Amino acid sequence: MTNIKVYIIIFFSLALTFTFFSCGHSNSDGEDHTHDDKTDQYNSEDHELNEHVHLTKEQIETMNIQFGDFSQIKISDIVEATGTLGLPPNALTAVSAKASGYIRDSDKFVEGDYIIKGNVLAYLENPEFIKQQQRYLEVAAELVFDRQELSRQRSLLNANAGIERNVQELESKVARKTASLKGIAQQLAYVGISVGSLTTENIIERVPIYAPMTGYITAITMHNGMFVTPQIELMEIVNENHLHLELDVFENDIAHIEKGQPISYTVPALGNTSYKGEVHVIGKEFNSENKTVRIHGHLERERPRFIKDLFVTAKIWLNDQTVLALPEKAIMKDGDFSYIYVAEDNTIEEIEFERIRVLPSNTDNGFTAIALIDPIPDGTKIVTGGAYYVFAQSKSGELEHEH
Repeated sequence: MTNIKVYIIIFFSLALTFTFFSCGHSNSDGEDHTHDDKTDQYNSEDHELNEHVHLTKEQIETMNIQFGDFSQIKISDIVEATGTLGLPPNALTAVSAKASGYIRDSDKFVEGDYIIKGNVLAYLENPEFIKQQQRYLEVAAELVFDRQELSRQRSLLNANAGIERNVQELESKVARKTASLKGIAQQLAYVGISVGSLTTENIIERVPIYAPMTGYITAITMHNGMFVTPQIELMEIVNENHLHLELDVFENDIAHIEKGQPISYTVPALGNTSYKGEVHVIGKEFNSENKTVRIHGHLERERPRFIKDLFVTAKIWLNDQTVLALPEKAIMKDGDFSYIYVAEDNTIEEIEFERIRVLPSNTDNGFTAIALIDPIPDGTKIVTGGAYYVFAQSKSGELEHEH
């Protein structure tokens, strides 16, 4: 009897265990199937959300969504180019000493400083300056004596008491010393020493180095105590008054470029501000390495802060053409496509927005020319203001659905 009870208990235990595993397996399969159904449903709804957005009248007013239609405006074709802010050769000058010597009392200039023509940059010191002035004064004194002697000998010759040979020798001597004196004077003037008021009391041992033109310092190498020669460049100064664009245009586009065409350009290093100019010179030399031709452009009055050789991106605007366009902010880019939004023009409480694929092209004065990929349904208006909010709402709906 006891054995029968044990067998009964074992039987029911095995049956219960089998039932448990069978149910667990069945529920697992069911859950997987349900999940797949929901995934398919989500994917289907995601596609639907990608195409349609529903907003209430109150939401539309709050987001300041505006409706409109295409505008017909003139937008130019463009040729894109890159290049630099350049200067003509005469806008740059190298500062160097006019003689050998030591740099003294140089001002604390740094690259980027703006200086005025005639500013003293430093002083050049050399004992040779003293010797040259001493030599000038000695020759000048000798010349005074020789001229007096020549005058006396001429007087004697005229009175038949002199010798003509003496007069001739003195004339030659005076001529040589006059030439020597003028040569020394010019040498001193070249380094910056004027002999007009030079005396034994005001001999100078150093001369100033002046800024040869007004502009910005772009390079500086001199310092106090440095021995320099005329071959050493001490400083470079650039004058930005003749700043211009130097653009490289590819050979396939050069046939479209003409003098006088407007240019818009930006300097990425200085921000997104757009500046204007125009084509001034089309280069005559072809760069075979990068297949481009150099274009020189004049800048309008408003121009970027000058930094030598800054990289620029530019658009050269060609002939105007009338095209269908929308405000630039009405076009949304999502993945590989660009879109606009349209909605029926009605007064119901909830409005359905549909997005339409488009191909945007050139942009000018805030308007972008577009071509439609998808047709616009009849009776709908285009979202011309607040398209971003409609786009954001569609993305918000996708996120909620994924959650």
